[in-house]
Amino acid sequence: MKENRKITRRGFIGTTSAVATGLLIVPSNIIAGLGHKAPSDKLNIAGIGIGGMGRGNLERMATENIVALCDVDWGVSRINVPKVFETYPKAARYYDWRKMFDEMDKSIDAVMVATSDHNHAGPTAHAITMSKHAYTQKPLTHSVYESRLLTKLAAKYKVATQMGNQGSSAEGVRLACEWIWNGEIGEVKKIEAYTNRPIWPQGLTAPTDTPPVPETLKWDLFIGPAKFRPYNPAFHPWVWRGWWDYGTGALGDMACHVMHPIFTAMKLQYPTKVIGSSTPVMPDCAPNAEIVHLVYPERKKPKDIKINLPEVQVSWFDGGLKPQYPENWPVARIQSSGVLFHGTKDTLICGEYGTDPALLSGRIPTVPKTLRRIEVSHEQDWIRACKESPGSRVPSASDFKDSGPFNEMVVMGVLAVRLQALNKVLYWDGPNMNFTNVTDTDKLRLSRTDSISAKEFAAELIKHTYHNGFTLPDMPA
Repeated sequence: MKENRKITRRGFIGTTSAVATGLLIVPSNIIAGLGHKAPSDKLNIAGIGIGGMGRGNLERMATENIVALCDVDWGVSRINVPKVFETYPKAARYYDWRKMFDEMDKSIDAVMVATSDHNHAGPTAHAITMSKHAYTQKPLTHSVYESRLLTKLAAKYKVATQMGNQGSSAEGVRLACEWIWNGEIGEVKKIEAYTNRPIWPQGLTAPTDTPPVPETLKWDLFIGPAKFRPYNPAFHPWVWRGWWDYGTGALGDMACHVMHPIFTAMKLQYPTKVIGSSTPVMPDCAPNAEIVHLVYPERKKPKDIKINLPEVQVSWFDGGLKPQYPENWPVARIQSSGVLFHGTKDTLICGEYGTDPALLSGRIPTVPKTLRRIEVSHEQDWIRACKESPGSRVPSASDFKDSGPFNEMVVMGVLAVRLQALNKVLYWDGPNMNFTNVTDTDKLRLSRTDSISAKEFAAELIKHTYHNGFTLPDMPA
């Protein structure tokens, strides 16, 4: 035990006696040193990416100590970081999360990461290796490899984790799963999901002008592990979602909400086949609309599920494209995003965040409630998990054990769209993270003049090369 966490046997006896009589809340540095955090103790949380969604996440974590704030842009803009600084005046302020970790390692128990997509994995992975609990916004990562890495790191270091797809904590997802598992719609071989997003610009050519970088923005830190390109307001703030280097388009933004009940209810793991199509794909920017089909093999039926889990095709539509509604679709039901589970007995529909599940037959199932209900916010349930010891911890709704593999499903859709010019169904080897039928002779034409190796291009999309001094920890065995 390190010097600043030493406690004598006599001191320990005195401390435990005081706790037993209700006279003392043990400081976090002592409790952490004993390998357990008292439920009454407050976490020391660092926020990385604190405007936009990060700001809201921190507001719902404000029962704890917000000890550090990190963002690459301190200016007054759409994300309004200065307002967050005002809200937590005692928190240390940083541009670079690496410097924050170096200087405040011992003062941080947990991190909240809400940066651009391509900057999710780095701070999250390094925080986990430092035994920090992690709450990371959706999509969990920018690539398949990064998702696999976070899944394995969280298991190795036994920290509490949560992806920020808040609908996974809601009642609707639980009802949908319980109805399906009880056999209310029969076996499911076809599922369709859709959203009206994007609501930001996509289908664009990258700008070539190079205006000056705002004084409040550290552009090199925004770029992070991606290849360097000059600053342009077309990339930041918020509009980064549509650019491949920094975001994952409408699919990455919304599928983590919309498709969560699919992945959970169907007990999915890795797809075996995938194909994508879209409006024109620009080299640097996501398309305006896209369709992705993923095929998952038959799964072994758990003992507590009454239906078989045969091969199933999951289809995704965005940008205004959507599946054809069944003839008996409720006329009064209007939703911009949702899911249709086509069963052999009935069809189950869900709203944007897995909300408001309903059977098209109009029947309302009465089934046992087998899943834990979450009566607090998504963030607070993660905080609850952080304060439980690893041996008795009840995982949060979107713990990386589940959301890591689920996020692989989401970014697999991005892969399918970006490789669509191969004009073939892609066969995926999930355990080894590669396409078995993308060969050395396959070429991709990204422009009228440039042709590249499809195999090398796919490999880079699956596992990004990190640039500019940014790194990831090694993949655990």
